[in-house]
Amino acid sequence: MRLHFNCGSRHALLTTGALLCGAAVSVAQTQTTPTPGQAIPGTTGVSPFAGSVPAKPVPGVLAISLPDAINRGLKQNLGALLSDADIRSARGQRWEQLSALLPHATVGPYVADSEVNLAEVGLTSLPGVNVPASIGPFSYFDARLAVTQSLFDWKSINAARASSHTLKSAEYSYKDARDLVVLAVGYTYLQAIADEARIETAQAQVKTAQALYDQASDQVTAGTSPAIDALRAKVELQTRQQQLIQARNNFAIQKLTVARVIGLAPGQEFDLADKSPYQPFEAVAVDEALKRAYASRSDYQAALSETRAAEFARKAASAGYLPSLSFDANYGAAGGHPSTATQVFDVRGTLTIPIFQGGSVHGDVLQAEARLEQARERLDNLRAQIDADVRSALLNIQSSAEQVAVARSNIDLAEETLVQSRDRFSAGVTDTVEVVQSQEAVASAHEQYINSLYNYNFAKISLARAVGLAEEGVKRYFKGF
Repeated sequence: MRLHFNCGSRHALLTTGALLCGAAVSVAQTQTTPTPGQAIPGTTGVSPFAGSVPAKPVPGVLAISLPDAINRGLKQNLGALLSDADIRSARGQRWEQLSALLPHATVGPYVADSEVNLAEVGLTSLPGVNVPASIGPFSYFDARLAVTQSLFDWKSINAARASSHTLKSAEYSYKDARDLVVLAVGYTYLQAIADEARIETAQAQVKTAQALYDQASDQVTAGTSPAIDALRAKVELQTRQQQLIQARNNFAIQKLTVARVIGLAPGQEFDLADKSPYQPFEAVAVDEALKRAYASRSDYQAALSETRAAEFARKAASAGYLPSLSFDANYGAAGGHPSTATQVFDVRGTLTIPIFQGGSVHGDVLQAEARLEQARERLDNLRAQIDADVRSALLNIQSSAEQVAVARSNIDLAEETLVQSRDRFSAGVTDTVEVVQSQEAVASAHEQYINSLYNYNFAKISLARAVGLAEEGVKRYFKGF
């Protein structure tokens, strides 16, 4: 019996998603180039939730909203598809275990004709008897219906119960996989929105830097400013142009990541239909959120089912010491020829009592006990992790909401400072150093606002995932999308 938390097992792809990294993801706070197929928060390494089975291409340019992206991801994301296949596999394993408790019926009619070489069996001569070289031919016919039924096998009974709970675990894991798809799509989509906003900010900064450079050049030409002011303004302009180039590249690659997660056809053109508005969040008490999480988190329910399966597996292993009772019967016709066949049957009951099995049962018990202990420990760990996930998401929502408010104020102050600096430069009171510094402050304020808004929206998705209601939570927390 494999436990669903073991590395490499069919559930390891899903339970790693419970280890959420928090809403304040450092990726969103950098300008590094993203990589298609990158790891998704809540998963480990390059996750199957970062991939998909591509759909067929659609002519034209698609307008993809966040709900559209989530719906596509739930249908095409590789993590969800693999989890759905795990359910069918678990259902097949359950039927294998039930097979030991169900009757088995077979029919095997046969007709045979044979001749025996006596010399081959050692009969070459007998005193006073003329031994022929062979005897026969002999004809045989036998046609019977055979039925085998286990009347009592405590080991098979508990193994079947364990497989039923394993199937339940697979079904819960599929629900958890859908929550992880929502998390993965939300992460990549919101990151793409943030990258698109950085392009708009970078374009505005390029225009401002160009205006400053033109103004500085005119003043140098007029002899009212030194040449270094124009040089300094040109450096600032080219710096902003480089940032715009990088922002466009980051956005293009992030769109590839979105396409991979939601299963768009390779090369499919699409635009992001949603932006990233700020919507106030209705406060949720920690105790209430935890109560929802323990009742709704599918990975927690899967862990409970898998622990129960391990308990029955332990009982099945111990049942190897107990006797079992089976029933065998066959009925049909037999004779030398089908035309001369007569009724035949055989009925028997067998009581199998294990006496010594070379320690195999003891070995099975030890392994089952170890797996049960691991399942219980990992269940306790997951319960504590859910507590941490919920508390972290709530803290991130509160913190990022405050950061959004401060970032908005900083943008207004920075832009006002830039206007005053440009007026002072026009009046000849200061040089371009002050103007460049003010422009950098504006750019920094916009970047902080983009980061804080991204963190705020992703924190809401993280909370929806933390309480186990990702699909419903997105509809609730992003009503404007």
